[in-house]
Amino acid sequence: MDRLPPAASNWQAVFFSSMMEVRVLSFGVLKDWLGSSAATVELPEGATVADLLQRLGGGQDAHPSAQLLRSIAVSVNAEFAAAAQVLREGDEVGLLPPVSGGTAEFAALTRQPIDAAKLIAAAKQGEDGAVVVFDGIVRNNTRGRQTLYLDYEAYEEMALKQMDALAVEARTRFGVRQVAMVHRLGRLNVGETSVLIVVASAHRAQAFDACRWVIDTLKQTVPIWKKETFVDGAVWAAGEPFPAGMAVTPQEVSHEE
Repeated sequence: MDRLPPAASNWQAVFFSSMMEVRVLSFGVLKDWLGSSAATVELPEGATVADLLQRLGGGQDAHPSAQLLRSIAVSVNAEFAAAAQVLREGDEVGLLPPVSGGTAEFAALTRQPIDAAKLIAAAKQGEDGAVVVFDGIVRNNTRGRQTLYLDYEAYEEMALKQMDALAVEARTRFGVRQVAMVHRLGRLNVGETSVLIVVASAHRAQAFDACRWVIDTLKQTVPIWKKETFVDGAVWAAGEPFPAGMAVTPQEVSHEE
Protein backbone atom coordinates (compact mmCIF):
# COMPACT_ATOMS: atom_id res chain seq x y z
CA MET A 1 0.00 0.00 0.00
CA ASP A 2 1.23 3.51 -0.80
CA ARG A 3 2.64 5.45 2.12
CA LEU A 4 1.96 9.13 2.65
CA PRO A 5 4.76 11.63 3.08
CA PRO A 6 4.98 12.96 6.64
CA ALA A 7 3.56 16.38 5.68
CA ALA A 8 0.43 15.05 3.95
CA SER A 9 -2.76 16.94 4.76
CA ASN A 10 -5.82 15.33 6.36
CA TRP A 11 -7.77 15.20 3.10
CA GLN A 12 -4.82 13.51 1.39
CA ALA A 13 -4.73 10.93 4.15
CA VAL A 14 -8.41 10.17 3.67
CA PHE A 15 -8.02 9.97 -0.12
CA PHE A 16 -5.01 7.67 -0.14
CA SER A 17 -6.07 5.46 2.76
CA SER A 18 -8.82 3.91 0.62
CA MET A 19 -7.41 1.65 -2.06
CA MET A 20 -8.94 -0.37 -4.87
CA GLU A 21 -7.81 -3.03 -7.31
CA VAL A 22 -8.29 -3.09 -11.08
CA ARG A 23 -7.43 -5.87 -13.49
CA VAL A 24 -5.16 -4.86 -16.36
CA LEU A 25 -5.06 -6.77 -19.64
CA SER A 26 -2.24 -6.03 -22.10
CA PHE A 27 -2.01 -7.12 -25.72
CA GLY A 28 0.57 -7.35 -28.49
CA VAL A 29 3.86 -5.56 -27.89
CA LEU A 30 2.64 -4.33 -24.49
CA LYS A 31 2.87 -7.86 -23.09
CA ASP A 32 6.61 -7.78 -23.76
CA TRP A 33 7.04 -4.41 -22.09
CA LEU A 34 4.88 -5.05 -19.03
CA GLY A 35 5.89 -8.67 -18.58
CA SER A 36 2.42 -10.22 -18.45
CA SER A 37 -0.85 -10.31 -20.36
CA ALA A 38 -2.89 -9.83 -17.15
CA ALA A 39 -2.13 -8.26 -13.81
CA THR A 40 -3.86 -6.76 -10.79
CA VAL A 41 -2.90 -3.19 -9.93
CA GLU A 42 -3.67 -1.42 -6.66
CA LEU A 43 -4.61 2.26 -6.94
CA PRO A 44 -6.12 4.91 -4.66
CA GLU A 45 -9.90 5.22 -4.97
CA GLY A 46 -10.73 7.97 -7.44
CA ALA A 47 -7.70 7.22 -9.63
CA THR A 48 -8.13 7.77 -13.36
CA VAL A 49 -6.97 5.97 -16.47
CA ALA A 50 -4.15 8.53 -16.70
CA ASP A 51 -3.07 7.68 -13.13
CA LEU A 52 -2.95 3.99 -14.02
CA LEU A 53 -0.80 4.63 -17.11
CA GLN A 54 1.59 6.73 -15.05
CA ARG A 55 1.90 3.91 -12.53
CA LEU A 56 2.56 1.35 -15.27
CA GLY A 57 5.14 3.66 -16.86
CA GLY A 58 7.15 3.68 -13.67
CA GLY A 59 6.19 7.27 -12.87
CA GLN A 60 8.92 8.49 -15.24
CA ASP A 61 8.04 10.18 -18.51
CA ALA A 62 11.39 9.18 -20.00
CA HIS A 63 11.01 5.48 -19.22
CA PRO A 64 10.58 3.45 -22.45
CA SER A 65 7.30 1.90 -21.33
CA ALA A 66 5.94 5.39 -20.59
CA GLN A 67 6.79 6.45 -24.14
CA LEU A 68 5.02 3.44 -25.60
CA LEU A 69 1.94 3.87 -23.39
CA ARG A 70 1.34 7.31 -24.93
CA SER A 71 0.48 5.75 -28.30
CA ILE A 72 -2.16 3.27 -27.15
CA ALA A 73 -5.93 3.17 -26.71
CA VAL A 74 -7.49 2.09 -23.41
CA SER A 75 -10.71 0.24 -22.69
CA VAL A 76 -12.56 -0.02 -19.39
CA ASN A 77 -14.89 -3.00 -19.14
CA ALA A 78 -14.67 -3.53 -22.92
CA GLU A 79 -15.56 0.10 -23.78
CA PHE A 80 -13.08 2.68 -25.06
CA ALA A 81 -12.13 5.11 -22.30
CA ALA A 82 -10.60 8.59 -22.05
CA ALA A 83 -7.60 9.40 -19.88
CA ALA A 84 -9.77 11.31 -17.41
CA GLN A 85 -12.18 8.41 -16.77
CA VAL A 86 -12.35 7.48 -13.09
CA LEU A 87 -11.72 3.82 -12.34
CA ARG A 88 -13.64 1.73 -9.84
CA GLU A 89 -12.98 -1.40 -7.83
CA GLY A 90 -12.90 -4.48 -10.04
CA ASP A 91 -12.75 -2.63 -13.38
CA GLU A 92 -11.10 -4.49 -16.24
CA VAL A 93 -8.73 -2.20 -18.11
CA GLY A 94 -7.43 -3.15 -21.56
CA LEU A 95 -4.22 -1.67 -22.94
CA LEU A 96 -4.53 -1.68 -26.70
CA PRO A 97 -1.52 -0.97 -28.96
CA PRO A 98 -2.19 0.08 -32.56
CA VAL A 99 -3.85 -2.85 -34.30
CA SER A 100 -1.13 -3.01 -36.94
CA GLY A 101 1.04 -4.62 -34.28
CA GLY A 102 3.06 -1.67 -33.04
CA THR A 103 4.16 1.86 -33.75
CA ALA A 104 6.20 2.41 -36.89
CA GLU A 105 8.55 4.76 -35.06
CA PHE A 106 9.55 4.60 -31.43
CA ALA A 107 12.14 6.75 -29.67
CA ALA A 108 12.85 7.07 -25.97
CA LEU A 109 15.33 8.27 -23.39
CA THR A 110 15.68 6.29 -20.20
CA ARG A 111 17.68 6.14 -17.00
CA GLN A 112 16.86 2.45 -16.60
CA PRO A 113 18.89 -0.43 -18.09
CA ILE A 114 17.86 -1.09 -21.69
CA ASP A 115 16.34 -4.53 -22.26
CA ALA A 116 17.59 -5.27 -25.76
CA ALA A 117 15.89 -8.66 -26.00
CA LYS A 118 12.43 -7.18 -25.39
CA LEU A 119 12.90 -4.39 -27.91
CA ILE A 120 14.11 -6.79 -30.57
CA ALA A 121 11.30 -9.27 -29.92
CA ALA A 122 8.72 -6.48 -30.03
CA ALA A 123 10.01 -5.28 -33.41
CA LYS A 124 9.52 -8.55 -35.27
CA GLN A 125 6.44 -9.00 -37.45
CA GLY A 126 5.44 -11.60 -40.00
CA GLU A 127 6.13 -9.36 -42.99
CA ASP A 128 9.75 -8.77 -41.95
CA GLY A 129 12.62 -10.55 -43.64
CA ALA A 130 15.28 -8.89 -41.49
CA VAL A 131 15.77 -7.13 -38.19
CA VAL A 132 19.07 -5.25 -37.89
CA VAL A 133 20.28 -4.14 -34.46
CA PHE A 134 22.91 -1.66 -33.32
CA ASP A 135 23.71 -2.23 -29.65
CA GLY A 136 26.16 0.40 -28.42
CA ILE A 137 27.84 -0.75 -25.21
CA VAL A 138 30.26 0.83 -22.74
CA ARG A 139 33.74 -0.54 -23.36
CA ASN A 140 36.43 -0.82 -20.70
CA ASN A 141 38.94 1.57 -22.29
CA THR A 142 39.31 4.54 -24.59
CA ARG A 143 42.60 5.17 -26.37
CA GLY A 144 44.44 3.04 -23.82
CA ARG A 145 42.90 4.64 -20.72
CA GLN A 146 40.95 2.28 -18.44
CA THR A 147 37.30 3.31 -18.18
CA LEU A 148 35.48 3.20 -14.84
CA TYR A 149 32.07 4.46 -16.00
CA LEU A 150 30.31 6.92 -18.31
CA ASP A 151 27.76 9.65 -17.59
CA TYR A 152 25.31 10.72 -20.30
CA GLU A 153 23.23 13.87 -20.25
CA ALA A 154 20.87 15.37 -22.82
CA TYR A 155 18.74 18.34 -23.70
CA GLU A 156 15.91 15.88 -23.31
CA GLU A 157 12.98 17.64 -24.98
CA MET A 158 15.05 18.49 -28.05
CA ALA A 159 16.76 15.08 -28.11
CA LEU A 160 13.43 13.23 -28.22
CA LYS A 161 12.15 15.44 -31.05
CA GLN A 162 15.34 14.81 -33.03
CA MET A 163 15.16 11.06 -32.42
CA ASP A 164 11.50 10.94 -33.50
CA ALA A 165 12.39 12.87 -36.66
CA LEU A 166 15.27 10.48 -37.41
CA ALA A 167 12.98 7.47 -37.13
CA VAL A 168 10.42 9.01 -39.48
CA GLU A 169 13.07 10.04 -42.01
CA ALA A 170 14.74 6.62 -41.91
CA ARG A 171 11.47 4.89 -42.77
CA THR A 172 10.85 7.26 -45.66
CA ARG A 173 14.42 7.31 -46.97
CA PHE A 174 15.12 3.57 -46.83
CA GLY A 175 11.64 2.07 -47.09
CA VAL A 176 11.88 0.05 -43.87
CA ARG A 177 8.81 -0.91 -41.86
CA GLN A 178 9.85 0.07 -38.34
CA VAL A 179 12.59 2.01 -36.55
CA ALA A 180 12.98 1.93 -32.76
CA MET A 181 15.71 3.59 -30.72
CA VAL A 182 16.37 4.02 -27.01
CA HIS A 183 19.23 6.02 -25.50
CA ARG A 184 20.33 5.67 -21.91
CA LEU A 185 21.03 8.69 -19.67
CA GLY A 186 22.77 8.92 -16.32
CA ARG A 187 25.63 6.73 -15.13
CA LEU A 188 26.53 3.56 -17.05
CA ASN A 189 29.01 0.88 -16.11
CA VAL A 190 31.24 -1.13 -18.44
CA GLY A 191 29.20 -3.63 -20.48
CA GLU A 192 25.89 -1.75 -20.26
CA THR A 193 23.96 -0.66 -23.35
CA SER A 194 24.10 3.08 -23.99
CA VAL A 195 22.03 3.16 -27.19
CA LEU A 196 19.95 0.53 -28.96
CA ILE A 197 18.60 0.89 -32.50
CA VAL A 198 16.33 -1.75 -34.04
CA VAL A 199 15.27 -1.62 -37.69
CA ALA A 200 12.74 -4.07 -39.14
CA SER A 201 12.28 -4.44 -42.88
CA ALA A 202 11.21 -6.85 -45.59
CA HIS A 203 14.76 -6.82 -46.98
CA ARG A 204 18.13 -6.88 -45.23
CA ALA A 205 19.91 -4.32 -47.43
CA GLN A 206 17.50 -1.53 -46.52
CA ALA A 207 17.58 -2.55 -42.85
CA PHE A 208 21.41 -2.43 -42.72
CA ASP A 209 21.54 0.92 -44.53
CA ALA A 210 18.86 2.48 -42.34
CA CYS A 211 20.43 1.28 -39.09
CA ARG A 212 23.87 2.63 -40.06
CA TRP A 213 22.38 5.97 -41.14
CA VAL A 214 20.38 6.35 -37.92
CA ILE A 215 23.30 5.79 -35.53
CA ASP A 216 25.69 7.95 -37.57
CA THR A 217 23.17 10.80 -37.81
CA LEU A 218 22.12 10.47 -34.17
CA LYS A 219 25.72 10.93 -33.04
CA GLN A 220 26.01 14.11 -35.12
CA THR A 221 22.66 15.80 -34.52
CA VAL A 222 20.97 14.65 -31.29
CA PRO A 223 21.96 16.75 -28.23
CA ILE A 224 23.37 14.01 -25.97
CA TRP A 225 26.77 14.34 -24.29
CA LYS A 226 29.09 11.80 -22.69
CA LYS A 227 31.51 12.25 -19.81
CA GLU A 228 34.13 9.51 -19.50
CA THR A 229 35.62 8.72 -16.10
CA PHE A 230 38.93 6.86 -16.17
CA VAL A 231 41.17 5.50 -13.43
CA ASP A 232 43.37 8.58 -13.92
CA GLY A 233 40.82 11.35 -14.50
CA ALA A 234 37.65 12.36 -16.35
CA VAL A 235 36.86 14.19 -19.58
CA TRP A 236 33.86 15.15 -21.68
CA ALA A 237 34.12 13.17 -24.90
CA ALA A 238 34.78 15.22 -28.02
CA GLY A 239 31.64 15.15 -30.12
CA GLU A 240 31.44 14.61 -33.85
CA PRO A 241 31.15 17.83 -35.90
CA PHE A 242 27.65 19.05 -36.71
CA PRO A 243 26.61 18.57 -40.34
CA ALA A 244 27.21 21.51 -42.65
CA GLY A 245 24.70 24.27 -42.07
CA MET A 246 23.87 23.33 -38.47
CA ALA A 247 26.84 24.70 -36.53
CA VAL A 248 27.11 28.42 -35.81
CA THR A 249 30.67 29.33 -36.81
CA PRO A 250 32.54 32.37 -35.48
CA GLN A 251 32.25 34.00 -38.90
CA GLU A 252 28.44 33.81 -38.67
CA VAL A 253 28.22 35.42 -35.25
CA SER A 254 27.89 39.19 -35.48
CA HIS A 255 28.10 41.62 -32.57
CA GLU A 256 27.03 44.59 -34.66
CA GLU A 257 23.90 46.46 -33.61
